[in-house]
Amino acid sequence: MILSVVKSFFGLLLFLIVCLALYAFVTPRPLDTTDPSIFLKNGNNVNYCDLPQLDGSGKSADDIPKAYTPGCGFSKTPMPILASCTEPLSEGVVDMRGLWHGISGRVGHLERIEQCGNRVVVTAYGTIHDFRVDGTLKNGARDVGLVCNNFATAIRFDKGTMTFRLFRLFDLVTRKMEGEEMIFTFVDGIETRTKRICQYPADT
Repeated sequence: MILSVVKSFFGLLLFLIVCLALYAFVTPRPLDTTDPSIFLKNGNNVNYCDLPQLDGSGKSADDIPKAYTPGCGFSKTPMPILASCTEPLSEGVVDMRGLWHGISGRVGHLERIEQCGNRVVVTAYGTIHDFRVDGTLKNGARDVGLVCNNFATAIRFDKGTMTFRLFRLFDLVTRKMEGEEMIFTFVDGIETRTKRICQYPADT
């Protein structure tokens, strides 16, 4: 009896792994709607302490096409995707906008966060993750991973913490504000404290 249960468990686990592998490396990527102009200039030269005023005077989140990682990553930092968006943040959404630099944990970690409405764009490690924080896979981060793999993540804000839930199965990454610092925690448990900087370091 116990042996039968163990076999069933590992059989189900193997099936799940195969399905995820097929999704990751075989499933076609979504239609690329990225505005090509974001790659015409170098995003390293932008002052990220000069944030857009979210006063509703400009474009809304719906007015700007969703951005995707080109190919399997980029070598030159793209320009901000939501630079012209001034839609006020949705209820429950914490303002995490800016360029963040790791000072503990993964020291040197760099990521750029843009926000307006309930839309967020995180640019880091050669990838662009553009999504809505409504907790759905449909509007979540549907993009390419570090090994050119497909992935889908549902993202939501819960009590001030932005949580990435891979395939809506388990929590992968969380981000939260603590004073003037943004804390990034990966699934491996490593907590990275970051501080806001105005420009990318010269060596990136």
